[in-house]
Amino acid sequence: MLEGRKILLGVTGGIAAYKAAVIIRLLVKEGAEVKVVMTPLAKEFITPLTLATLSRNPVMADFFDPEDGRWNSHIDLGLWADLFLIAPATANSMGKMAAGIADNLLLTTYLSARCPVFLAPAMDLDMLAHPATVSNMERLKSFGNHIIEPDTGELASGLEGKGRMAEPEVIVRELREFLKKKNN
Repeated sequence: MLEGRKILLGVTGGIAAYKAAVIIRLLVKEGAEVKVVMTPLAKEFITPLTLATLSRNPVMADFFDPEDGRWNSHIDLGLWADLFLIAPATANSMGKMAAGIADNLLLTTYLSARCPVFLAPAMDLDMLAHPATVSNMERLKSFGNHIIEPDTGELASGLEGKGRMAEPEVIVRELREFLKKKNN
């Protein structure tokens, strides 16, 4: 179901960014072409080199390449993708998405994407339960985005509760099921 699909993976700055590597590996293994766009803060959690190696494509985090000035077109990325997955999706990025704020390449790409968008939230339990986050997630759903529910368990803070990003296998399965329904 993922064979030949063009999947854009957005990675935001949260501890769950390490799971993006596994998501890429699973998608590529199933025959998808994967490109990665990440927020500047995401580079603090996982290196672009790791994601570029696994995706077999350059990773984009800035509007232009500082080495040669080449522009990374958010419009071209949005048009290229069959599906846009943002994993992890932090409270900060989701809040900006809900408000239409576009202050980095990932967010401008989100606003210009024409394909289905999936969000895999990842944050501490109190952040997830905060009325602002709940409202932002509802607003994002009303825009037609798909939310992949976070898991319950041990969080990076050491607390227990809901907020862990869904496991990569669960995320890829949801994408596969969506595409299967879409084809039928």
